[in-house]
This record gives sequence, structure tokens and C-alpha cells, in this order.
Amino acid sequence: MILFGKRIPILFSLVIWFVIWEIAGRAKLSSIVPPVSAVIAAGITIIPTAKFSAAALISLRSFALGMALALLVGIPIGVLMARVASLGKILGLWVNIFVSAPISALVPILMALIGIGENTVVVTVFLFAVFVIILDTQVGMRQADRSLVEMARCFGATRQQIYTKVLFLSALPEILAGVRLGVIRGVKGVVIGQLLIAIIGVGELFELYSQHFLMEEFWALVIIVFTFAFAVSEAVAYLERRVEYYAGSR
Repeated sequence: MILFGKRIPILFSLVIWFVIWEIAGRAKLSSIVPPVSAVIAAGITIIPTAKFSAAALISLRSFALGMALALLVGIPIGVLMARVASLGKILGLWVNIFVSAPISALVPILMALIGIGENTVVVTVFLFAVFVIILDTQVGMRQADRSLVEMARCFGATRQQIYTKVLFLSALPEILAGVRLGVIRGVKGVVIGQLLIAIIGVGELFELYSQHFLMEEFWALVIIVFTFAFAVSEAVAYLERRVEYYAGSR
């Protein structure tokens, strides 16, 4: 970030917001906005507890399973939609609808079909993440450099080699972009799922803190969830930057 001609770390913007938050909290402008110093202190207190560890384990397990299913399903479907024109036309409309649609509206249907429990939360994470992964994979495969494909064929590459060594690597930056967006949506899915479907994991803690008006602990949990989503997103973004050269001029 450039400010007054000088390069300033992007985290400086967070410091500004935390200062404003601290002032607003100490001024007691709202009972639901405690000082950020009290929120940080509450976070330091709840993280080592057994209750938080158990809730975090449940949430991480649901998130990991949902994202794994989204990757296993989303990437192959995206590849097929890009390479098989008829399949792309048939599924393309539905993928675009579900990318833009509020998936949380499907929660009552999921509860009726699967029941109330962790499995439903996993499916919710899957639905939040899979469609954007499909869409970005399809775009990446379609934008792959066709001259590289022709060159591979001239050198006798098999169909499998064309897919694994040319098309997939060329589409990898776009695929990782879809994974990054899918991760962000997946975090939303696990929180919404645990709040609306099954009061377990982090959702149970959110419910507990809000019902007992423990706002310091509530906001501390919000910051922890946001930090986790940002950290995972940045990890995928780092991989994305590492493989950008595969995209060539794109």
C-alpha cells in the first residue's frame, strides 16, 4: 500500500481499524461492541480451553471433508465441461445459477434429506465450494494455449499426456483461483451449516456466546474464524503465484 509516496505494510490498515474499534468500544457507543483489547484478551482466554479445541476439531473436520469432496468432484467436472461441448452446454446454466444463488436457501431441504448432524454440514461446505471450482476449472481449460496442444501432438504425446502435462498445467493458475474462492465460500458454509443445521462446533460457540451476551468472546471467535479463512486463502494464493508461469501470456 502506497500512502503519501511511501510504501506502508497492508497490515497498517488493520491497525487503523483496531484503533477506531478500541475508541468506539471505550466510548460505549454500543453494548455489542466491546473494546478490541477486551476482545483480544477473551480470545487468548478461550483458545486454550478444551471446549474450543473440541469445537475447532469438529469444524475443521467438516470443512476438510467438504472441501475434499468439492475438489474431487469439481475439478473433473470442470475439465469435462471444457472438453465436451455438449456437457458444457447442459451443465453450464446450472453451474452459473448455483454460483450466484444463495446456497443457504437450500438448508431446509438438506435437513429434510440428510437429517441434522455433521454430514449435513459437510454437504453444505461442498455445495458452497464446488460450483466456483467447476467454473474456474472450465475457464482455465478453455483458455489453455492450443499451440501447446498441437506441439504435443506433433511430438507424439498421448491423450493422457496432453491432459496431464499440457492442459492441466496450463489451466492450473485458474484452477487454484477457483480453489481459493472455494475455500472462502467453504468457511462460510461450515459456519452457516453449524449455526442453522446442527448446533455443533464453532456454530455451537457462536450460539452460546450470543445467547449469554458474551460479546468479547463472540467477537474473539469472529476474528479467529476470519483469520483462519484469510490464512487458508493466502496459502492457496501463494501456490497460485508460484504456478503463474504455466499460464504464459495470460
